Amino acid sequence: MTSFDERDTWIFDLDNTLYPASCRLFDQMHVKMGQYVMNRFGVDYNEAYAIQKKLYYKHGTTLRGLMVEHDEEPSDFLDQVHNIDYSAVPHSPELLVALQNLKGRKLVFTNGTTRHAKAVLKRLGVAEAFEGIYDIVDSDYIPKPDRSPYEKFLNLYKVEPTSSVFFEDLSRNLEVPHDMGMTTVLVSSLDHPDADHLGSSGDEAHVHHRTTDLPAFLSQIKA
Repeated sequence: MTSFDERDTWIFDLDNTLYPASCRLFDQMHVKMGQYVMNRFGVDYNEAYAIQKKLYYKHGTTLRGLMVEHDEEPSDFLDQVHNIDYSAVPHSPELLVALQNLKGRKLVFTNGTTRHAKAVLKRLGVAEAFEGIYDIVDSDYIPKPDRSPYEKFLNLYKVEPTSSVFFEDLSRNLEVPHDMGMTTVLVSSLDHPDADHLGSSGDEAHVHHRTTDLPAFLSQIKA
């Protein structure tokens, strides 16, 4: 394992990154999004699924697509989408130990809400390891991979990019961190079909490291 010398800020995406995609938590949110779109446009589930995916791939999140293309108000959407069963997320004491052994700050940067992030971190058993959560409300509902939420995040938390590491499950969301000077890590999984659709081969120049097992990867870092 390459030593992560002089890295003092560790930034983690939430969904399908801090917890394994194999637990299928995000599948529950996809179903909720589909139901929301069904009700919003009066279409069947298959058509709603197609609309939802098109908006997601084009705008970074389904919500952003609804806001940009249909003037949607975000609070009802977020409340419905995050009304899910968090028991699917596995408790992960090995992740907590690995996080605590990293020198420096740990932050969450998510396209979801703080409430959703707190529920996930509590279920994982790692909430105590994190200093802060930067969510979609903080970013003015502009999601990754747009550059502006990254810039706002850096300013808010006084982050120095060249001493930071960014962990993500989607390759495209690592392009801006790479350009800013961060070290990047792609957390990949065969249980994450959206990553393949979005072209996350993991071989891109902006992906510096790749893992399929986040706790194991972190435990090998000598910081």
